[in-house]
Amino acid sequence: MLANDRIFFHSTHVLEIVFNELSAAEMSQMGTMEQLELLDQFHVRENDLEQLDGDKYGLIERDQKKLYRFRTRDWRIYFEIKDKTVVVHRVLHKGTLSDFLFRSKMPVAEDEALAQSKHFWKLIDEGRNAKRV
Repeated sequence: MLANDRIFFHSTHVLEIVFNELSAAEMSQMGTMEQLELLDQFHVRENDLEQLDGDKYGLIERDQKKLYRFRTRDWRIYFEIKDKTVVVHRVLHKGTLSDFLFRSKMPVAEDEALAQSKHFWKLIDEGRNAKRV
């Protein structure tokens, strides 16, 4: 269902999560315990995306493209919803993003800055074009 160009769900069902080759490789660079902690926290329920809080979940939009962000401790997971499946495009360390934002000299919030950045969308497009694992 679509309403006002946003996805609305009416249940608390946890969506299936699929990593592509790039996001899986990024996860594999973490230690085992760090991977397990991150995966333990990353559960996307259908109603999590109805009212994005900007803290844990965010939305980044540009040129009709919608990308969701999940933030926890030191990590940011960027994903989209396709056929009620969470497709993870990138898993980035917050230090990577802080450095990126610093170098971009963008004096705005993280999600807004990323939405405006061509370099960020290039990272995401690389993830979108990677094979699912």
